[in-house]
Amino acid sequence: MHFLQETDFSTAQARAVFNSAEKFKRLRSTERPAVLAGQTWAMIFAKSSTRTRVSFEVGIHELGGNPLFLSKNDIQLGRGESIADTARVLSRYVHGLIVRTFDQSEVEELAKWGTVPVVNALTDLLHPCQIYADAFTLAERWAQGGDLLDSLRGRKVAFLGDAGCNMANSWLLGANHFGMQVSVCGPKGYEPGPAVQALLAKNGWAGRNQYTTDPREAVAGADVVYTDVWVSMGKEAESADRLKAMAPYQVTAALMGQAKPDAYFMHCLPAYAGKEVAAEVLELPRSIVFDQAENRLHMQKAILATLAQAPR
Repeated sequence: MHFLQETDFSTAQARAVFNSAEKFKRLRSTERPAVLAGQTWAMIFAKSSTRTRVSFEVGIHELGGNPLFLSKNDIQLGRGESIADTARVLSRYVHGLIVRTFDQSEVEELAKWGTVPVVNALTDLLHPCQIYADAFTLAERWAQGGDLLDSLRGRKVAFLGDAGCNMANSWLLGANHFGMQVSVCGPKGYEPGPAVQALLAKNGWAGRNQYTTDPREAVAGADVVYTDVWVSMGKEAESADRLKAMAPYQVTAALMGQAKPDAYFMHCLPAYAGKEVAAEVLELPRSIVFDQAENRLHMQKAILATLAQAPR
């Protein structure tokens, strides 16, 4: 079993993963189930990271396992070895692969050729671990003692900025999978691309989602206002054009005022105050960006435990 996109867990499995994350978080200081005892999980990172790397390394350690960090310069992929050969070799050594890279096809090929679980720790197409942690962060607030996953149903998330980026794509998949509504908003030329549209159609969700170029329309009635950096890794050459095109999509206090009065602000970090979000919004009482960051640890522990215990 692999976790390459949001829908790789069924609704029942996602519910169990959310419940597991809640338990890991609640009992972290008193109980640490060693579900990865005796296991080594390789972390292949072609892209740099703070939250993803640290949360996975700490999570593997707290589950009793050994994290093995491998940058692109540490393995032969950087010198032309095929993905298929890399997957087959590493599967002889480790118990799972956590991969942060550019092309979604790379994690899919590693999963195809390897014989151990593969986790998508971010690609240019999707960031499923982040979305699960974000949704869990919201469910903590909305469930009020009820079912975590069910508390998301009917809620609206508005994503502003680059509506074709991996975070927007993952919200489109994740929100639909969790029974939420989603509105993605950005300038023309930065709308959801054909790859995510195909995934939505495959799951029967084509036409369910709102895409607009009007920020006020996007956030109207939203329970969550979400944004991400305007210039992602690998897009630096487009920086000037992107900053100019997306300037009208900055999340300001005034724009937050167009959402529901109790709407939360979210950002997967790092955030650049004064660009995609105004500095004052990051410090609002309803900004929960650091809770999101913390929950990466608990959710990823739940994902890893699920994969480690799944039938092979």
